[in-house]
Order: sequence, then structure tokens, then C-alpha cells
Amino acid sequence: MLPAAHRMRRAADFEQAVRRGARGGRDTLVVHLTTRTDHTPVGPVVGLVVSKAVGTAVTRNLVKRRLRELVRSRLALLPADAGLVVRALPPAATSSYARLGADLDAALETALRRSSRRVGA
Repeated sequence: MLPAAHRMRRAADFEQAVRRGARGGRDTLVVHLTTRTDHTPVGPVVGLVVSKAVGTAVTRNLVKRRLRELVRSRLALLPADAGLVVRALPPAATSSYARLGADLDAALETALRRSSRRVGA
């Protein structure tokens, strides 16, 4: 379970991450990583987007549970002021836990690299 303090809840936070964040994508998911400006000392916050295109309610909930656990185990890798949105794509419904984890790692690596380029530029 993702700790409550690390959950993204406001629509404006989701919008900021998706529109302004560095993007990293794979076959099963896309991540958007941004730097938050609200200056709360909570640490990184994470939001999940799993649309109806992924599948039925049962399938979407399974994908959400898997993604929550995968992200929770990787919170320490994120900067303290990070805002992360993970958007599941339809192939996530049939992917294994290990494949979702590998795709999340690769997408996060890409987004972190692109984010550091933006800051350094």
C-alpha cells in the first residue's frame, strides 16, 4: 500500500505533472515526472491513472494494486520534491508483475534522465 502522505490527490497536481513533467514511456505504462512547487516536506507524491481502456473494473483494480506496490518500493529512488504520475496503457492488463516492474524501472530511468537535463539546461 502506498502511504497516504505520498498520494497525489489534486487534479491540478496531476495536470502539472502530465503537462510539464519529463516523460518516460514503455509498452505497458507511461510516467510523467515533475518537480513540485508546494514545498511540503512530505517527500515524493505519486498518482496513478488507469482508464477504462485497460479493461474491466476487476482488471483495472488489479493493475492499480500492482502499480501501487511497485511504486511504493521505489519511492526512495525519487527526489524529495518529485511529483510522479504513472499512466497504465491497455497492455498492462495482460502483463505480469515482473514485466510491469521492469517497464516502470525503465520508464523512471528515462524520466529522471530527461528531468535532470531540464534542470541543468
